[in-house]
Amino acid sequence: MQLKVRGGERFPGDGIERVLIRGTNWIGDVVMTLPAVAAIRKTWPRARISVLAKPWVAEVYRLSPDVDDVIVFQEPGRHDGIGGKLRLAGELRGIGFDCAILFQNAVEAAIIARLAGIPLRAGYNSDGRGLLLTHAVRRTQAIRRVHQIDYYLEMVRTLGCMPAGRDVRLRPGADYEEIAERLCGEFGFEGGRPWIGIAPGAAYGPAKKWFPGRFAAVADRLSSESGAQVILFGSGGDRESTAAVQKSARHPLIDIAGKTSLKEAISLISRCALFISNDSGLMHVAGALGVPTIAVFGSTNPVTTSPVGEKSIVIHHDVPCGPCLKPVCPTDFRCMEMIGVEEVYAAARKLLSPGEKPFERSQWKEK
Repeated sequence: MQLKVRGGERFPGDGIERVLIRGTNWIGDVVMTLPAVAAIRKTWPRARISVLAKPWVAEVYRLSPDVDDVIVFQEPGRHDGIGGKLRLAGELRGIGFDCAILFQNAVEAAIIARLAGIPLRAGYNSDGRGLLLTHAVRRTQAIRRVHQIDYYLEMVRTLGCMPAGRDVRLRPGADYEEIAERLCGEFGFEGGRPWIGIAPGAAYGPAKKWFPGRFAAVADRLSSESGAQVILFGSGGDRESTAAVQKSARHPLIDIAGKTSLKEAISLISRCALFISNDSGLMHVAGALGVPTIAVFGSTNPVTTSPVGEKSIVIHHDVPCGPCLKPVCPTDFRCMEMIGVEEVYAAARKLLSPGEKPFERSQWKEK
C-alpha cells in the first residue's frame, strides 16, 4: 500500500509498526483530532500508536480506544528548555518510531521529530517547518475555514489514511464511576437530583464568555423547575467566572472550578443531564461524552469549533463584526448581548424534555 501526498510524493504504508502522533495542546482541539486518530488506526490496525501530549490534555487521549499509550510531554518539567527538548528527542529515539504524524502545527513538533530520528514525518506545512517534514501537506486557505474535525481529517486523508467517519465518542471506564462516587461525597452532591453542569469560563479571553448574571438566571430557573443540582465546572483560571455566577444566583450552586483533575471533571460531566457552556474545552468533552450540550458562541466561529455530538445546540447570532476571534471585544459586545436568558433556557428545556428531539443547530440559530 502507498499513501499519497500532494505533489506526487508517496508515504509508504507497509512496514509501519510504531506510529507517533504529536497531539494538540488544548482540550477542545484534542477532542476534534480523535476522528483523525481513528483513521490512522484503521489504516494501520496492527501498529502500536502512541500520542505525545501535554499533561493537561493527556487524559482525553487515554480515553480513545485507538490510542495504545500516551507519552507525556513534561513541560513545565523535565522537558523544559533546549536541554529538555533534546532529552525528549532522545527518549523518543529510543522507542524507534517508524513515522510521526504531527497534529500540532508548531515548528517545535517537527524539530523534535527530526531530532528523534523518526524517518517519516508528516503534517501541515505550517510555521515554516516544511523542510523538516518528509511529507508536508499543504495547508490551504480553504482547509482553514472548515470544522476542525475536517481540518485534521483532511491531513490524514491526504496522506492516504482510510476514512473512519467523523463521530467522536469518549467512553470512560469503570474507574471513572468509582471516581464520581467518591467526589459525590467530597462535594456534598445530593442523591436523587439530576445534575446540570455549567462552564462559564473560557481560556482565550472575555470575548468568549457569556454574562455571569445570565448563566445564574438560567441556573435558577432550571433548579426551581426541575429540582436539578447545578454544578459549576472549570479550571483554576475560571474561578473568577464561577464565583461571579454563584454570587448572582438565588439558589445554591456547587462550585468545583479548580478543585478537580481533568479525569475527575470528566467523571462528573458524564453524569450530567445537561451541560451549558461557552466555547471551551469542557464543552467539547461534554458533547463527546454524549451529554446534551448547549454551546454559547460569541467571538468565535461555530462553523469551525462547534461541539461534537448529536445532542448539542449552538446558540449564536451573526453580527457584522463577527466572528472576530479576538480575546477582548473592541466595540459593544453585541454577539453576546443578543443572547438572552430566555433563549438559553428554552434550549435547555428542549434538551431536558424526554422523548423530544432537540432542534438541529441550523434550526436553532437565529437568522
